[in-house]
Amino acid sequence: MDKQAQYQAIVNDIKQHHCSLRDGCRQAVPGEGNINSPVVFIGEGPGKVEDELGRPFVGPAGKLLEEALTQIGWQRKDVYITNIVKCRPPNNRDPLPEEVVEHKSFLEAELSLIQPKLIVLLGRHALHWFLPGLQISQVRGVAKRFGSQVFFPVYHPAAALYDPKLRATFLSDINKIPLVLRKVDELPPAASQTPPAQTTIF
Repeated sequence: MDKQAQYQAIVNDIKQHHCSLRDGCRQAVPGEGNINSPVVFIGEGPGKVEDELGRPFVGPAGKLLEEALTQIGWQRKDVYITNIVKCRPPNNRDPLPEEVVEHKSFLEAELSLIQPKLIVLLGRHALHWFLPGLQISQVRGVAKRFGSQVFFPVYHPAAALYDPKLRATFLSDINKIPLVLRKVDELPPAASQTPPAQTTIF
């Protein structure tokens, strides 16, 4: 099975699954974009517009993310964009830990397929899932390696829309991504450690 076929199989699994959130939303929302991208953007979960259209980050927050990408010469089709949970929680509430666990295998399958050099964590929920115990306000804009994977936490674009003071910070952090990618290419192989150590690289 080629890579595109594997991706389509993941999409089909996401669309056809049944979880505790499934009855309360219109449809499941798989990730989309370039499955060969070196960068994957991961948010929290679908919002109202995403639930209606079946695509991630197509509402106001998605428009700001697209704006941020254009400043580094990218379009959304150049990267892969997905969420921690694939179904919209009721009234856009935060997903519960058990709901995140229900969707864990989907995100793992996406990342296993794409094998990104860099994962951009959009907001505190994505940060907590991958790097628990850290505060987004303290680590945003700082690339961190955990094991063999490099993460780059930034504010969620929805937070930047809600608080205009965060907008410039969000755009500035996204602007760092090409440099972070170059730094990733220069990193030595991750040492084999159990558990893997978390290190700041940039």
